[in-house]
Amino acid sequence: MRDIFLGNKEAKVTNIPRFQPELAFPKLNEGMIDRIRRFGEIEYRTKGERLFSQGERDTDLFVVLSGSIELFATDQGGERLYPVHMEQGQFTGELDLLSSRSALLSAECGSDSLLIRVNREGLRMLMRSEADIANLIMQASMWRRLQFLGKTDGGVLVIGPSRHADVMQICRFLTQNSYPHRVVASESIESLQYRDKGEHPVVPTVILADRQPLKAPSLLTLAEALGLAEEPRQDIVYDLVVVGAGPSGLAAAVYGASEGLRTLVVEGIGPGGQAGTSSRIENYLGFPTGISGEELAYRAQVQAQKFGAKLTIARDAIGVRKRNNDLCITLTGGFEVCAHSIVIATGASYRKLDAENYAAFENRGIHYAATAMEANLCRGTAVAVIGGGNSAGQAAVFLAGITKHVHLIVRRDSLRDTMSEYLISRIRASDSITLHTCSEVTRLDGTHDLEDITLTNKNTQETRRILTRNLFVMIGADPNTAWLRDCVDLDRKGFVLTGGEHGFEPTRYATSMKGVYAVGDVRSDSVKRVASAVGEGSVVISDIHRFLAAEVPERDATAN
Repeated sequence: MRDIFLGNKEAKVTNIPRFQPELAFPKLNEGMIDRIRRFGEIEYRTKGERLFSQGERDTDLFVVLSGSIELFATDQGGERLYPVHMEQGQFTGELDLLSSRSALLSAECGSDSLLIRVNREGLRMLMRSEADIANLIMQASMWRRLQFLGKTDGGVLVIGPSRHADVMQICRFLTQNSYPHRVVASESIESLQYRDKGEHPVVPTVILADRQPLKAPSLLTLAEALGLAEEPRQDIVYDLVVVGAGPSGLAAAVYGASEGLRTLVVEGIGPGGQAGTSSRIENYLGFPTGISGEELAYRAQVQAQKFGAKLTIARDAIGVRKRNNDLCITLTGGFEVCAHSIVIATGASYRKLDAENYAAFENRGIHYAATAMEANLCRGTAVAVIGGGNSAGQAAVFLAGITKHVHLIVRRDSLRDTMSEYLISRIRASDSITLHTCSEVTRLDGTHDLEDITLTNKNTQETRRILTRNLFVMIGADPNTAWLRDCVDLDRKGFVLTGGEHGFEPTRYATSMKGVYAVGDVRSDSVKRVASAVGEGSVVISDIHRFLAAEVPERDATAN
C-alpha cells in the first residue's frame, strides 16, 4: 500500500501502487446512473458554486449528469493542489463517505452542471441495495485515498526532530489513520518561531492546511482538529461496542455490522494493534506473497465501515459498568457509550527489557515496532533485535534488507520452539543477520541517544559490546486490561478469563460479566496469531446474536 519514511528534511512516500486513474475515477454506465437516481435528488448548480469544502464533515455524494466538477486540496499557503476534473458519469467522494470524518478535498462546479445529490441516508441505502455500484464506490474511494497519501504536500506539516519521541508518536498516529503528512526538521526552519511563553521551541508543532498551528497536541486534540475523531452517539444503545481495533476487533466489527448489528469500534490510537506494526505477514491465509500488518488493518477498517460500523479513535476505554440491562463504557474525553453487548479486543502492550540504563534510552533508540518509519531511521547502520517469536523474526528479515547488519538476540539456545520454520530458514540463509543464542542485553550506553549495548552469555557470563543506535525490543507483551479490573475475572498475568466456569454462559468467549465477551490476544490461553485473532473475532458474533435474541428481543434489528 504505502509507507511513510522519515528523513532529515521531510517524509518520503514509497511503495504506493502505480496510480491508475481508471480505478480511482471510473465512469458509471447509464444503467447504474438510472438506479442511483432513486436514492438522491437532481440539482442544478452554476459554475464556481462550492459543493463541499476541505475539512467539512458528512459530505454528500455527487454524480455528474452534465457539466463538470473540480476536486482539489489546498496547502498551508492556500494554493490549490492536484486538481481533478470530473465529467459525466463520474462521482465525488473518497473514504470520508464511509464515516463522519472530514473531507480531504474541496469540490466545486467547473461549469454549469446537472447533478444527482445523494445524502448520507440515501448512500447507506444505496450501498446496501446495489452491490455492483457499492463495490465501484469502494474501489474508487480506496484508490483515491492512496493517491492523496502519495501527495504529502496537501497534508499537515509535523515540525520537530525526526527521532523525537513525540514526533514519532504523531507520525505513527497519522500513518495508522491514513492521513497525509510531511515531517520537517525543526532546525531547518527554526521551528517556524513556534515557542512557548518561556521562548523555548514547542516540539512537535503540527501545522494544519489552514495554517493553524497545534503546539505539542495530544492525539485527541490532533484527531479532533483533523476531523478524525468521530464522536460516538450517546443518545442510542449500540447492539455491539468493540473495544480495540486490532485484527480480532476489526473482524468482530466486520461480521457484526454485516449481519445487521449497530456496531461501534473504540480505539485509542488507530487500526491495527500489534499486528499493524508488522512489516510483512507471510503466513496469513490468502496472501501468498505476504501483506503488511498496516495494509491488512487498513483494508479491514474500510470493510467494517462499508457495512456501517462506526469507528471512534483517540479515545481509550477507561471503565465499564452496568446500567439496568445495558452496559456503559466510559471513554477519555468525558464520553460514555452504552451497548447491549461488548467485545473486549484490547490486545496487549509491548513488554520492556530489564537492563541497566534502559529507561534512559526510551524513545532515544529503543523501538517496539519495525515498520518503514523506524527502518528509515537506521538505514545503512547496524541494528539489534531482541526476541525469539515471529514478530522478532519478521523484523530481522525486514531490517536485513535495509540496514547494514542485524544482530538477533535470543535467550534460548535456538529458535525452533518459538518461531515459524519459514522465518528460521530465512534468518539462517541471510549473511546480513547474526544470531546470538543464550544471550541477553544487560546494559545500554550512549551520550545522549543510544550508541551501544552489552550482551551477556547466560551460560558463560562472557560479555560483548555491539555498536548500534537502534534496538528493537520484541519480547512479548502484557494485556491491556487495567481498565477492566473489578469488572471481569482475570488470570494471574492479567489476561481475561473466558468460557467454562469463568463465563456468564458456557460459550468459549464469554467473560464473567453478562453481555461481555473477549477475543484475541487479550484473552487468557489464546493463540497469539493474526489468523487466530481474526477467527475469534468473527466467531464471537454468533454468540452475540444468540445472546441478543434471548436478552434484548425488542431491539431494532434493522437499525445500523
